Amino acid sequence: MPQTTFSIRMDENLKKQFEALCHEFGMNMTTAFTIYAKTVTRQRKIPFEIEADEAFYSGANWRHLKKSLDEWNDPTSPSIVKTMEELEAMADE
Repeated sequence: MPQTTFSIRMDENLKKQFEALCHEFGMNMTTAFTIYAKTVTRQRKIPFEIEADEAFYSGANWRHLKKSLDEWNDPTSPSIVKTMEELEAMADE
């Protein structure tokens, strides 16, 4: 099978850590990336969960957003009115 080359950029410290770990596994980085590419291609998905570190995507925030949406859609829920100053103060918290 013909071979090809591609290059990627990453943080130098990350590269050193990854290279050392690959060595512990008894392989080089090329082999590790090839295993990754084959797994993604075969499974047609990223073989691990990817999560954002941002607080917006946290489980607690999603639960809060869902609760707020449920309250918004509930016709018996009292209306909540805030001034722009109150909203800006909340954003700074």
